[in-house]
Amino acid sequence: MTAARSLVRAPVWPAVVCDLVCVLAFTLVGTASHESGGSPGHVLAVAAPFVVGLAVGWLAARAWRAPAQAWPTGVAVWFATVALGLLLRPLLGGGLAWSFALVTAVFLGATMLGWRLLAAVARRRVAPPSA
Repeated sequence: MTAARSLVRAPVWPAVVCDLVCVLAFTLVGTASHESGGSPGHVLAVAAPFVVGLAVGWLAARAWRAPAQAWPTGVAVWFATVALGLLLRPLLGGGLAWSFALVTAVFLGATMLGWRLLAAVARRRVAPPSA
């Protein structure tokens, strides 16, 4: 089985959970570092535009076909999450600064692409050598 085939057959739900954990970790770290209120309602309000971006990214990239693939799936999902999250944030009452946009892109890029790259390394280690 080729690497591409194993990516297509990867279960979808762990990838969805990993991406959601990335967005929620970003939100929790951000709200904690700015002491802007750690109530569940506040955290969800901050996360909401990025969760919407994540969902749109999954749909646009048809990520369920290769959910653990860093390129192009991971990059498309990451880009949509960041771009739509940053566009929707002011509409939902949040502020927007260039430094926030940069931190958002870097953190979500490192985590959302990072878990996919780690999964690829793990798959290579357990995959039988090609004949």
